[in-house]
This record gives sequence, structure tokens and C-alpha cells, in this order.
Amino acid sequence: MTEADFLTSTRTFYDAIAEDYAERFSDEIEGKPLDRAVFAAFAELVGRGGSVADLGCGPGRVTAHLATLGLSVFGLDLSESMLAIARRENPGLRFERGSMLELDLPDGALAGAVSWYSSIHTPVDELPRLFAEFHRVLAPGGHLLVAFQAGDVDRHHDRPWGRPVALTFLRRQPEQIIELLRAAGFTLVSRTVREPGPEEVSQQAYLIARRP
Repeated sequence: MTEADFLTSTRTFYDAIAEDYAERFSDEIEGKPLDRAVFAAFAELVGRGGSVADLGCGPGRVTAHLATLGLSVFGLDLSESMLAIARRENPGLRFERGSMLELDLPDGALAGAVSWYSSIHTPVDELPRLFAEFHRVLAPGGHLLVAFQAGDVDRHHDRPWGRPVALTFLRRQPEQIIELLRAAGFTLVSRTVREPGPEEVSQQAYLIARRP
């Protein structure tokens, strides 16, 4: 699959399900105290001295939560439908359309970056490029938070909410992502893996890394 293929399929999928997705997961963060603890730790590590990007922000719920923690944060996503919801629900925050693989940001522009389940549609052979781009836009000392479903078996979603689209959610082992982050120049700060929640089918992994 070419870069254009997976970006197009990802954008098409989320454009089609945006309203359903936003309604279904509107209060997800409130019901996950361990996830909130990861966000709180990340916010404290980043501090309040610079800009933070929520990369693959979807309907903006993570962007909004990070803002409540005192971060100067903006969201970026491929899907115009997701961005429309994010802007509607969070009129005081900034949301932009773009690709994580080619960020329209200067080198070292960010104090922090979040990839909250947004790398799970990127093919494994594109991950080194993705993490190199994250490294490029982070200032020295900046922190990156990456969340993903842990495992070896991918999960294919076909016609969610009856919409005529399909997409595969790629599972990775934490050790694999840690190795790729280190190869991109990051230093691992923390590794958190929690068991599946009531409506989850796999472990959830949260990695915080730092650009030296």
C-alpha cells in the first residue's frame, strides 16, 4: 500500500463515521482514570512553556482535555469531518488539517506532541518516517506521548455503524514501538500497559519518550 492509499483510506473511513464516533466516545476520558493519569504525567513533564500538538486529534476530546491541564495545545487531523466536530465542540481551540507524516511546522517548534491511537493506521514500514517527523518538530527536551492497542493480531472494522467503509486497526507490541522510537533518536521515559476495559479486546499501551 502506498502512502497515498493508506492516507486516503484512513481519511475516507473517519469522514464517514465522524458523527457516530464522536457521539459514541464523547465521555470516554471521564471513564478511564488510568488514561487520565497518563495525560497528567505527560502534562507535568511538558510544563506550560511551549506549544503542544495533538496529532490525529479526531473530534478533539484529547485536545480539550490537555487544554484543561494547562497546556497550550492545538489539534491536527486528516479528516475534515472530524475537524468540523472538533471546532464545533471546542470553539476556543485551534484545529488544522494535515498529515502527521509531513507536518507544516518548523524544526523544534513543539514542547510536546501526542499521538493518541493515531499511528494505528500507519503501515509498519512507514513508522520510522513518522517517528522521525515527530522528533524533528519537537524541541530538545520535548516529550512525545504515543498510545496504541498492544498485540500481534490486527482488527478489521467493516461497516461500523452501518457506514459503507472499512479499515484495519494495526496492533503492535510495546517493545517494537520502543525500538523504533529509540532508532528515531528518542529516550524512553515511561511505559504503561493496562489490561482491556469492559468494551476493549486488547491491552492498551502508553509510551512517553523524550527528545534529548
